[in-house]
Amino acid sequence: MAKLNIAPTKSNLLTMKDQLSISKSGYDLLEQKREILVMELMHMVDKVKLLEQKIDELIEKAYPALKKMLMQFGGDRVEQISNAVKYDYSMIERSITIGGMTFPTIDVNLPEKQLFYSFMGTSSSCDETISYFFELLKLLTEMASIRTIVWRLAGEVKKTQRRVNALDKMVIPQTQDTVRYIESVLEERERENVFVLKSLKGRKEKE
Repeated sequence: MAKLNIAPTKSNLLTMKDQLSISKSGYDLLEQKREILVMELMHMVDKVKLLEQKIDELIEKAYPALKKMLMQFGGDRVEQISNAVKYDYSMIERSITIGGMTFPTIDVNLPEKQLFYSFMGTSSSCDETISYFFELLKLLTEMASIRTIVWRLAGEVKKTQRRVNALDKMVIPQTQDTVRYIESVLEERERENVFVLKSLKGRKEKE
């Protein structure tokens, strides 16, 4: 690792030692932050996997129910029933704190499940299909909220990892090399000064 191009003086040596100390402390803090973020990320990924499993299980029920409904009532009637279903929902932006950091996310608030169509000309298969797809919608909105956090958290992990690598592979070694270089130059100068002083002293003693 190449040293920094600075003058080998005592003041610069003190400055470099202070910078080295700060860099090492920064590395330790960033490494701790990275570990916390990675743990939180893995926890969120586990949540995503669990939700994906629930969504898959619900899809296996919802689409066969829809197929049954289509076979029983036909496409036109199913479309009429679906047009009668109108849910009002709200989207709320909020912040969540993970590992001491704040991440923005969005929550979708769905209303209570209800039936918007007449009991005449329908059957329990309609209720079953509506129920499955309403639950599926709730899971999908929850998944969207969690995935937003996961993406942002993963981005922060990458950014923190780059900073850790920069300190570990470049800043700290470069500063250490610079400190060693300045110390060696100053020691050499000190030896030269001692030699000069001894020479002058010996000359004076001879005189």
